[in-house]
Amino acid sequence: MTISETTKEAVTSGHETDSDGSRQALVRIRPIGERVSLNTSDLWGHRQLLYFLIWRDLKVRYKQTALGVVWAILEPFISMVVFSIFFGGLAGVPSDGLPYPIWSYAGLVPWTFFANGLAKSSNSLVGNADLLRKVYFPRLILPTASVLSDIVDFLIAFMVLIGMMLYYGIVPRVTIIFLPLFLLLAIITSLGSGLWLAPLNVKYRDIRFVVPLLLRVWMFATPVVYPSSLLSEPWQTLYGLNPMVGVIEGFRWALLDTDPPRSMIFLSALVAVALFGSGLYFFRQAEETFADVV
Repeated sequence: MTISETTKEAVTSGHETDSDGSRQALVRIRPIGERVSLNTSDLWGHRQLLYFLIWRDLKVRYKQTALGVVWAILEPFISMVVFSIFFGGLAGVPSDGLPYPIWSYAGLVPWTFFANGLAKSSNSLVGNADLLRKVYFPRLILPTASVLSDIVDFLIAFMVLIGMMLYYGIVPRVTIIFLPLFLLLAIITSLGSGLWLAPLNVKYRDIRFVVPLLLRVWMFATPVVYPSSLLSEPWQTLYGLNPMVGVIEGFRWALLDTDPPRSMIFLSALVAVALFGSGLYFFRQAEETFADVV
């Protein structure tokens, strides 16, 4: 059996008795058939590996850096300053009646989380090629760890957002309790996209050049620097086919009391779930070749 074949096997454990009567631990790798399965029990069994990979990503990210976790704040903050000058100031882009800096930063925090997670998860298989070839574990752990490790950066940037809200005299509303739902929507959108791109990156290495271009185009197709209210119906609702539209508008609604169309957010949530489900299916179909191709 080749290493690649084990990626679509179910692993069970037990014991066998040697000729001398001693009991030895036995790990049996058996086929699970042609049906694509999430195999959640296997994922749960390797949860410590998931924690280790998340912790490893966090340590490597800020190793030998002068500013450390401050970089988690600088990226969205500097973008906010640039957008406020050129879009909010010179171009006069509306911001739903709110100060443009706080309005744009509320969109940049979830967008930065999504973009960084997608970029890292799309390269997670190629970046761990040696691990893929040598050790059996659920391959889904690699892109998942890449996305979840960015939650720490998100929380740091989010605390700055709360500070900016208080500076502008904006008190968080009770709707802030819905914020974790939109964070979850950002996670499944980022991971779902990564599950499509990571296997493609294994086979076609020029995907690493496509991802930055894709993210730049995707950002300007998302209401990060301009409000979705600039669109009229039915285009505004159809705008929700972009799953990040629901994330960005949902964040602003939960924190800043904006009033986006509920149908648009609902449509974005459906697309995000479909993106994640289809990406998971594609990933599990392709994973049997990872060790051979990477």
